[in-house]
Amino acid sequence: MMSIWKKSFTLESLNAKRAETLIDHLDIKFTEVSDDSITGTMPVDARTHQPMGLLHGGANVVLAETLGSVGATLACPEGFACVGIEINANHMKSVRSGHVTGVAKPLHIGRSTQVWEIKIYTDQQVLSCSSRITLSTIPYEADIL
Repeated sequence: MMSIWKKSFTLESLNAKRAETLIDHLDIKFTEVSDDSITGTMPVDARTHQPMGLLHGGANVVLAETLGSVGATLACPEGFACVGIEINANHMKSVRSGHVTGVAKPLHIGRSTQVWEIKIYTDQQVLSCSSRITLSTIPYEADIL
């Protein structure tokens, strides 16, 4: 399989861009990139809990949107980036501690839109959340990644 990535990057460069963002605050880290997916982790702790001590569904959505948006932007030609225009998430397994790992893969990479699926797993490799994000491709010249 040929790689979908159109921009040059490393895991180190992706993680360096987290500084002073929500991604950094929630300690989301990019951990792996394959020819057609991007993976990241997020701790399940006080930063990501809801009042019942479970992983907050919104935290899952932040992880999903982070992975989908970054993946989509890396799959865009130079001079373009992707921004989310719709996201959904189905929460299937509650998580109280440890980490969750999200794996984002494209379902559609078009000229003006992309659709990505993000599956989020517990430390025990149980599917916790399934998300899908639709993104718009926009001109963007700044060094974002």
